[in-house]
Amino acid sequence: MTSQSETRRFVSGVVEGFYGRPWTMEQRTELFKREQKWGLNTYLYAPKDDYKHRMYWRDLYSAEEAEQLIALISAAKEHEVEFIYAISPGLDITFSNPKEVAALKRKLDQVREFGCRSFSLLFDDIETEMCPADKQAFSSFAHAQVAITNEVYQHLGEPETFLFCPTDYCAAFCTPNVSQSSYLHTLGEKLLPGIDVLWTGPKVVSHFISVESIDEVSSVLKRAPVIWDNIHANDYDPQRLFLGPYKERPTELIPKLRGVLTNPNCEFYPNFVAIHTLATWCKATADGGERDVEMSDEGQDLCYSPQRALTLALTDWLQDFLILDQPGGPRHAPAHLKKESSNEESMQTAVGEATYVPGPGENPLYTAEPLTLQDLTLLSDLFYLPYEHGPTARTMLQELDWLQNNSWAATAETDKTAEWHSRAQQFDEMCDAVVQMFNRLSNAPNRNILYDLYNYICDIKSGIGMAREHVKKLGGLSQPSAQLLNDDPEPWGFRGGLSGEFQRMLPCHGNRDLFRHPPKTAVYSIRPYCPEDKTEVQRIFKEMQREKSEVPTIAKPHLISDCLSTGDLIPSPQCGLVLEDEVGMCGFALGLTNVKPAAAKMKMKVCDSVLRDFPVLVTMQLLPRVTDPAPAKRMLTSLLSSIRSCGSQGAYCELRECDRRMLDFYAKLGSFKTIPMAGLPDDIIVMGSRL
Repeated sequence: MTSQSETRRFVSGVVEGFYGRPWTMEQRTELFKREQKWGLNTYLYAPKDDYKHRMYWRDLYSAEEAEQLIALISAAKEHEVEFIYAISPGLDITFSNPKEVAALKRKLDQVREFGCRSFSLLFDDIETEMCPADKQAFSSFAHAQVAITNEVYQHLGEPETFLFCPTDYCAAFCTPNVSQSSYLHTLGEKLLPGIDVLWTGPKVVSHFISVESIDEVSSVLKRAPVIWDNIHANDYDPQRLFLGPYKERPTELIPKLRGVLTNPNCEFYPNFVAIHTLATWCKATADGGERDVEMSDEGQDLCYSPQRALTLALTDWLQDFLILDQPGGPRHAPAHLKKESSNEESMQTAVGEATYVPGPGENPLYTAEPLTLQDLTLLSDLFYLPYEHGPTARTMLQELDWLQNNSWAATAETDKTAEWHSRAQQFDEMCDAVVQMFNRLSNAPNRNILYDLYNYICDIKSGIGMAREHVKKLGGLSQPSAQLLNDDPEPWGFRGGLSGEFQRMLPCHGNRDLFRHPPKTAVYSIRPYCPEDKTEVQRIFKEMQREKSEVPTIAKPHLISDCLSTGDLIPSPQCGLVLEDEVGMCGFALGLTNVKPAAAKMKMKVCDSVLRDFPVLVTMQLLPRVTDPAPAKRMLTSLLSSIRSCGSQGAYCELRECDRRMLDFYAKLGSFKTIPMAGLPDDIIVMGSRL
């Protein structure tokens, strides 16, 4: 597995694999130019709505279609981009029928005649139930797919690049899990070693992709996967667009992967940021490159800063917005871009007609202000990533939440009245910045980019406009706007459609909103643990166990960390901290340096090999009301610093699989890695950190 991936170049680039209108040939050629410029090397042709790629996969391309594909493959070669042709026969293929296999070979042979040398077989998003003929011929769905894939791969002469997309292409689809998936094990054992496997990560649209998760799937597949990354894909929701940076994928993944292909937004032009930041990420290495002090302060990747990559991308993208010679572009460039008059321009004004100059007291001429980097940064913040709003968007939501919750102070004469009006003014200024950004975008010379963005920016402008009017009404500064909901609202005053009606009728509506509980401004304090805190620590531990447990707590096996939290074991000196907010204790972090005697006391086994590298046990719990990870991170950092000052070189923690919140917390820290420890239940994960 490792030797093979080391001998071949890292696959990096774009997969056109979304549902919706495929990109045009001109756009794809432009993509190749950008990939070459930014250092990416691959394009995977897999548009779901190319009928002859998926639905009518048996049909050969016509002469006209062949001419287009030949030109496209040639353009890719010209720009040093590897063109991979993908075909998706899984909707209706009969694996056991030799005629079907022959049809598949014939189709790929035709594309090979076009000059294509790299191929991919995709079996994603299809039914897993085999037809009776296939059930009789193959012992499983995986065996059927492997048989036809290996045969086609060998028929094509075992090309250097041949990708296979499994039906279970993410951890969430695997039964019962990745390590025990018979489907994946069959692929790993039976697929020929030269065939690479596509993988989207923990989910179809993965928030995080950890090194540990890739190690796990690589072990099962017996090869490093190629990530098909849907982090910027928007084909599942017409109201979403993603202009945030490539992130939550540590650069430590790079040597463990065969490659990364981003499957981005359906709209071509807004993908500038997604592809540009992926290129920046691909250039980073886990053990090289410039260390990013800014990101190290956040506990993030030391080799790649998403924010810095975003700024680089937006700076380059701004130049594209200012390109004038686009089809459908404005007749005149804005004043700051206007070149010297040409003969063509002079003909647009009647001979002898003077340029209009407004008179005294008349309206001045409208002048379109130039688009700025700040405008594009704001645009990115408003349309960031699937699991995260950008900084400005988060601030606006927080401010609106505070203004609504404290609206009583707007008209009352209290200490908070001045603060309310000050924050309302700041919110209004942020809303105005969005409006101004919209105006400058609308007047940008490059209309192609604008048309891809227009529906989205109109929508956000409308939503922010209603919020702005609502705040003014709360402050008694305006009459209720016609846009605000009333007994008979205009249809453009609310988000509607049949889909919206169905969602509002379902009990789960809103439980996945990114901002359903906006964090309030809170002050946290961290202090040393004392014996009197034992009862509160027990209460927090029991409350969190009840919230996370799918079975009664008493039925779950106790861990050493449980005993530390329940008070059955006492934390070591200077190895205990508690977190408090204005309500009271809301979290704790405890350490145990003498693990071995403690384990003997509680009649538990502990792995000597682990204790040699990680002699200290730490445990931490936080109540759900602690929505800000910063104080938790400070508390754990302080505890580990105290442990390190005592001479210890490592610490470990015990986590249950159901505790996704703490698992994500430790994973995002970056310093804690999963370590094997024998003798523990299957649902226990042990993570260690060298100090």
